[in-house]
Amino acid sequence: MKSLNRFSYLFRSTKGLILVAISMIAMVTAIWGTLSGPMVEWGIRDLTVKLLGMELHHWEREGRIIMLYHTIAMAVLAIEVYMITSIVPMKKHQQANINALITVGYLLAMIFGLWFAYFGHAYIFHGLFLVGQSLIFFAGVSLATALWPWNKEYYVAKDSPYAHTKSGLDLERTAFFTMAILTLLSSMWGAVTGSYWSNGHETFLAENLIRTPHKTELQHAIIGHLHIMLSLVAVAITLIVGRWLDFKGVLHKWAMYLMIFGSIVLTTGALAIVWLPWAHTIIYFGSVGVMMAALLYVIYSWNKLIHDRIAELEIENPTVMDKVKALLHDPLKFGTGWQMVFMNFTVSGIGIFMAIKLEKIFRVWPAREERITLTGHWHILAAIIATIIVMYYWDISGMKGKTRKWAGWILIIGGDFAFAAATIFSMKRLFVTEYFEQPVVNWTMVTIDFGLGAILIMLAMFLGWRLFELLKQDGLWKKEAADPELGLNRIHPEIPVEGVNIPEEVEK
Repeated sequence: MKSLNRFSYLFRSTKGLILVAISMIAMVTAIWGTLSGPMVEWGIRDLTVKLLGMELHHWEREGRIIMLYHTIAMAVLAIEVYMITSIVPMKKHQQANINALITVGYLLAMIFGLWFAYFGHAYIFHGLFLVGQSLIFFAGVSLATALWPWNKEYYVAKDSPYAHTKSGLDLERTAFFTMAILTLLSSMWGAVTGSYWSNGHETFLAENLIRTPHKTELQHAIIGHLHIMLSLVAVAITLIVGRWLDFKGVLHKWAMYLMIFGSIVLTTGALAIVWLPWAHTIIYFGSVGVMMAALLYVIYSWNKLIHDRIAELEIENPTVMDKVKALLHDPLKFGTGWQMVFMNFTVSGIGIFMAIKLEKIFRVWPAREERITLTGHWHILAAIIATIIVMYYWDISGMKGKTRKWAGWILIIGGDFAFAAATIFSMKRLFVTEYFEQPVVNWTMVTIDFGLGAILIMLAMFLGWRLFELLKQDGLWKKEAADPELGLNRIHPEIPVEGVNIPEEVEK
C-alpha cells in the first residue's frame, strides 16, 4: 500500500482539512490579535503594521473589522461542514464535492478579503473575496441536498435507539438539514444588504447603533443576520458533539424535536426584525427550544460519562464523590456540556437580564457601557463555541493521558475565568461607579489576559506538535491519512447503504 503524500492528507482527508482550517484561524488570530488590546500600548501593533505593510486608516476601521470577522467565521463554518460530511451518511462524491467547494471558498475569502481590507484596496481582491463567498454558499446548497432527510436510503430501523419518526425518518439528520437550510437563508439576509453598499447602505458596527432610535431596514437586516448566524453555528456544534457522545434514547428524540422547532422559530424571529417591532418575542420562544435541546444533551452526556466510568472501574455501589470523579475524569467530553451550562451565566442569562431591565437600567448607563456589554456578549459566545470545537478536535487528534487532562482543564478553567471576568467587567456599572471602577477594571483585565493567554499558549503548543508530526516521515499525519474520517458515521445494518462515506482508507 502506498502512503499518501502530505498535500493529499491536508486537502483530501477530513482530519487534514480540519487541521488546515484551524491553523489558518490560528495564524490570522496571532497576527491580527497584535492590532488591538494591550498590544497597542506595548507598541506591537506599530511593529506589525510596518513589518507587513498594512494600511490602517481610522475612517475604515468598521469595514476592516467586518472583513476580519467574516473571514474567521467562514473558516469556522468550513470546520463544522467537514465534521458534518464525515459523521452524517452521504455519498462519497457528495462529501468530496462539498469539502472541495467550501475549502476553496473560505481560503479565497480569507486570503483576498484580508488582503483587500488591510493591504490597500485592489478591487480584484474584493472580487475574489466575493467568489469565495459564492463558493461557500454553493457548498451550503450542496450540503443541504446531501442531507435531504426524506431519502429512504437513510431511514433508520424502527427499533433504533436514535431519534426517528414512526416511518423511520432520522430526526437528527432532519435537524442537520434544517440547520443547513436556515443558515443559507440567513446568509442571504447579509448578502442582500451587502449588495446595497454604496447604494443606500453604509458600513457600521451593530453595537454602534444601540442608541439610534430609527434604523433602516438594511440595518435591521444586518443585526438579524449577525445574531442568527452565530446562533446557528452554535446549533451545528451542539448536533455534532451530540453525535460524538452518542446521544440517543428518549432524551435524544425530545432534543431533536426541540432543536428543529427552536431553530426555525429563532431564525424566523431574527430575520423578522426587519419588519416586526415585536420580533424579539419570537426569538425568545425559539431560544427556549434550542436551549432546552442543549440541556437534554448535557443531562444525557453527563449521565453517560458517569455510567461508563463507573462501569469501567467496576464500582458496584458508587458514592456521590465517585460519581463526581467519574464525571470529571475526561475534561474534553465533560467540557462540551459544561461550556453549554456555563454559557447561561455569561451569555444567555446576561442577555435575558438586559432585555428585561433594558429601559430601567442599561439605557440609563452611558452608551459606551452598554456597547461594552454587547461586544463582550458576542465575543464570549463565539469563544465558547470555539472551545467546544477545539475539545472535539483534540479528541480527534488522539490526545490521551495526562496531556489530555492538562490541556482539557487549562482550556476549561482558563477560558471560564476569562469569560467570567469579561462578564464582570462589562456589567461593572451595576455595583461600582465610574469614579471607583479602576480596581475592578485592573483585576478583570489581568484575569482575562491570563485566562486567554493560557489557552493561546496551549493551542500554540498543540499546533507546534502537529507541525512537527507533519514534517516527520512516519508522523501522525500518515496514521490519520489511513483513517481520514471521524468514525461517527452510523450506518444501520438493517438498511445498508451502498456508496455512503463509511470510514475507510483514503483512495490510494
